[in-house]
Amino acid sequence: MTAEQISLEAMETEHLDGAVLLSREAGWPHRRKDWELVLSVSEGIVALHDGRVVATTMMTPFGSDAAAINMVIVDAAMRGCGLGRKLMDAALEKAGARNCRLVATTEGLPLYKKLGFVAVGEIVQHQGQALKVEAPANVFWARDDEHGRMCALDRAACNLDRSKLMSVLRQAAQFAVIREQGEVVAFAGLRAFGRGLVIGPVVAASSQQAKDLIDFLLAHHEGEFVRLDTELSTGLGPWLIGRGLARVGGGIPMQRGRKLERAETSSRTYALVNQALG
Repeated sequence: MTAEQISLEAMETEHLDGAVLLSREAGWPHRRKDWELVLSVSEGIVALHDGRVVATTMMTPFGSDAAAINMVIVDAAMRGCGLGRKLMDAALEKAGARNCRLVATTEGLPLYKKLGFVAVGEIVQHQGQALKVEAPANVFWARDDEHGRMCALDRAACNLDRSKLMSVLRQAAQFAVIREQGEVVAFAGLRAFGRGLVIGPVVAASSQQAKDLIDFLLAHHEGEFVRLDTELSTGLGPWLIGRGLARVGGGIPMQRGRKLERAETSSRTYALVNQALG
């Protein structure tokens, strides 16, 4: 079998069961609902052979300037025949002139480098059973009328228009906030994902604010399985391990095109939403 014998099509809901099976075979924890969430904010591509999904990718646009490439999976039997390159070319064509981001595995690094992606850090995945902690007194559940403020903080933190994604998370996640003088200054989200729950995004002006937000969410889900992905540079790793979330892996964040810097007023600490998506 070669890549030429495979057809690429736009991903539709009818392909999701095949995509879930593919991700399970790759050892990913994603449920069908997790795939549905990513597809709702993305343009997906599937590779089909005799009607069977043998590879996938998603292009998640963030406005007209940036995009994330994610959910890149190739059936183990199809690797090495150029299918991964074919999928990436199709996703990048969908992205157009947008600057693109992705989180690479070690195996994917050579291909992404050939496509012009450059490593810009390290993402660390933490997960485990949430230990008992006290809920900080300075953190509260978000009100519905605070969604717009959280969107503004998210945009300032990562310099991306993720309003569509935040709108979807508004329905799928619980949000905790820190307020100063009645206004939200930091927030974190939590939703069902994979084996349990995932925390993200976390947008905060300091590591202490980030810790308070995470503790608040953990306090309400003691004993449950929780995942959180963050940048190694935040320095939260040892603290997360102390909360029962062991380091279990991660990836290399990469960018293609003009480097997107965070705004001068942006938050210093946050967990990437996209890694939690895929």
